Amino acid sequence: MAAKPRYGRRILILIGLSYVFLMLGNGLLSLTIPDEVFYVQTAKEMANRHSWMTPYLFDVPQFEKPILLYWLLRLGFILFGITSFASRFFPSLFAIAGAVTVYLLGIAGFRDEKKAFIASLVVMSSGVYIGLARTVFTDMIFSVLITMSLASFYWGYVRPARKTAGILLCFMFSACAVLAKGPLGFVIPLLAIAAFTVIKRDARFLLCRSTFWGFLLFLAIALPWYLSMTAQYGSSFTHEFFYNDHYRRLIEAEHSGNDTWYFYPFSMISCMFPWSIYVIAAFAYLVRDFRRNPQPFGLFLLCWIGAVFLVFEPAHSKLVSYIFPLFPALALVTGNYIYDASSRNSKSSQVVSLLTFFIFLLLPVAVFIVSAKHPQYLSSKIPVYGFIVALCVLSFTLLFFIVRRTRLKAAYVVAVANLLTLAVIPFVRIDLEPYLSPRDICDYLLTHYKVDNTILCSKFFVRGVYYYTGKKVAVIDVPGKPFFSPHPIPFLNSDTKVRDFLRAQTVTYCILKKSSLEDIDRAIKGEFKSTLLIVLGNEYLVKIERS
Repeated sequence: MAAKPRYGRRILILIGLSYVFLMLGNGLLSLTIPDEVFYVQTAKEMANRHSWMTPYLFDVPQFEKPILLYWLLRLGFILFGITSFASRFFPSLFAIAGAVTVYLLGIAGFRDEKKAFIASLVVMSSGVYIGLARTVFTDMIFSVLITMSLASFYWGYVRPARKTAGILLCFMFSACAVLAKGPLGFVIPLLAIAAFTVIKRDARFLLCRSTFWGFLLFLAIALPWYLSMTAQYGSSFTHEFFYNDHYRRLIEAEHSGNDTWYFYPFSMISCMFPWSIYVIAAFAYLVRDFRRNPQPFGLFLLCWIGAVFLVFEPAHSKLVSYIFPLFPALALVTGNYIYDASSRNSKSSQVVSLLTFFIFLLLPVAVFIVSAKHPQYLSSKIPVYGFIVALCVLSFTLLFFIVRRTRLKAAYVVAVANLLTLAVIPFVRIDLEPYLSPRDICDYLLTHYKVDNTILCSKFFVRGVYYYTGKKVAVIDVPGKPFFSPHPIPFLNSDTKVRDFLRAQTVTYCILKKSSLEDIDRAIKGEFKSTLLIVLGNEYLVKIERS
């Protein structure tokens, strides 16, 4: 009984730390392009139409993603208004819940509260987790629901008295994951659990009434929205959602540069920064330890990581966010290694800590060089110099703990380092924002000019311009491929189409990147008058008039 209050205090500490890492300052930066504005604009159009079931974009139904994120965005609008903070609130809230879930699962699996705490600290302070917690994507919500589903199963597995509750919660969270991103919300937990129970020769664990009722609960939660969309929109829904946005990504590379066998293994390591070296050592430690003394929780984590990797590695469309559901398991593996290796003062821990120190020592040098070469991104150099000094202090604090062989404290220093990065963000946002969001240039356009016609945009900017102006838009991309998921807007991929479009309007305002501006200049060939109005970041506002 004495341990429970300690768990409660630790959870409160984790929630407080998670808030700082994952939510604090989420409204400082405007919604970014191309994806954040895509999701938020969809939720806005749903709200305008009083629709809770059908997602809309560009005034027509769109089915690129399921409904859960849009429901959460609309709830955020109700609570906080249509703001950047409101839009990012639920991804951040789920991220905090995910960090706590990792802690609770670590207690159930390791039976060691300190290991669980370190694992939670690792996940909340890793680069990819912080990044996705602070952006409007489906991936954080999907990943946390997968984590909750698998954690519920394992909780029920190791505590027979909680078997029914564990299985029911597993199916419930899996159903919510299906509403967050699609069928993989069921496939990933199924593969991981099936592999674990088969290898453990304990498949009978699932042959019970709880599984039957859990599956019915899954169907009751997951199916109604899909059935409703199929009934209303038929093949328009099924072709876009199941073929274009799922099957097609298996056979075609949306981002061809990522379509390599090593993309995901490299991403698993690099995106866990600043824990990257620890991750490599931790995975080797897990495999070695599993061969010598196999533990159920180690096997469960391997099945979890393997299931996610098996699903996404064969697909030709690859993004780091696709394999994000395995990062909580990776954090648990890393937390286990950090505690065990530090407790034994092993040589591997010494090497890993020293390598991390040298990486940290290089960071201040890298920051200084980048800030000197790109001062346009900074509103002031003073906080950057403070950041460099703080990194140096942290680096040598890390070395001090390594030399003193108190490597657990050294791991806490690694976590603190990422807080510095978050602290410096407010000082760079003023000049960085025009490179991430078209809000300022759209405000300038609407304030200084009367816009009655369709705005011509570079492909990368078009969703943001539509969100921030509310005006009709068209895309110039010469020569270019259409959007992977189609949008019902004019797509001008040749000089002829560009000229025909400009002839149809007396005045055309354009928000372009530099290459698109060059395409415009070539296409008009003296037939039109072109005036550069303003440049903000990499965004060019141009006015084109018929001669």
